[in-house]
Amino acid sequence: MSDMNTPTPLSNSIGAPPAPPAPATETMSTAETLSGIFFEPARTFEALRARPRFLIAGIIAVVAFTTFYILFVQRMGAETIARAQIEARSPDMTPEQMEQALSIQRNPIVQAITYASFPLVFAIIFAAGAGLYLLGTMAMAKSMSYKQALSVWVYSTMPPTLIFSLLNILLLFLKSKDDIDPAAANQGLARANFALLVNPKEQPVLATVLGSFDLFQFYGLFLAALGLRKIARLSSGAAWGIVLVIWLVGLLVRVGMSAALGQAY
Repeated sequence: MSDMNTPTPLSNSIGAPPAPPAPATETMSTAETLSGIFFEPARTFEALRARPRFLIAGIIAVVAFTTFYILFVQRMGAETIARAQIEARSPDMTPEQMEQALSIQRNPIVQAITYASFPLVFAIIFAAGAGLYLLGTMAMAKSMSYKQALSVWVYSTMPPTLIFSLLNILLLFLKSKDDIDPAAANQGLARANFALLVNPKEQPVLATVLGSFDLFQFYGLFLAALGLRKIARLSSGAAWGIVLVIWLVGLLVRVGMSAALGQAY
């Protein structure tokens, strides 16, 4: 005969324990995201998914590249750079035409516009790039906000731009002026691509193609693909597909410009 006072098992009286709540998305301050994108990019993009931001990282990229350009001009001389760039674009220019072109470059207003154009150019690239990421994500039947797409583009651009600019500034003062190409103000001195194998003046199209297989560029592509995976919840293949298609389109545009203007880009 069973004991009527035998206690009912606890598991039967109160049921299974409730499932633990889902962990909240980790938040990071702006300072933490700026450092984390170098050392913990996956965690940083997870935080940017919940709280997308881009302004400070974008400013750092603009300031870094502009600083290198200003120091390059101060070391090499504005007229020397202008002459080298004009000769690269128009090698058959007569001395009179060269002097006329240089007189335009000497104009303080033209020089001021050149420096002021960097923030505008970066802003246009950031805005357009975010739009392309947004369209690519929609094509993959996923979604994210424009602000999230902008944070992916800016935070994948800032690290390679900052490293590239710092290396260029270092080389600018370590190398002799005689070893520096004055026409390299826009391309930089720190080359991590195959364009070193050809003469860009003699083979500008090939130099453009080889220069696109660049370590700094692929670092940015890696960060972009990771950002799309974490923020838009894309698969690895879909994320890489988007960034590589955009990279290829950019390459075709530069090749077209190089073929038309006779200058490597």
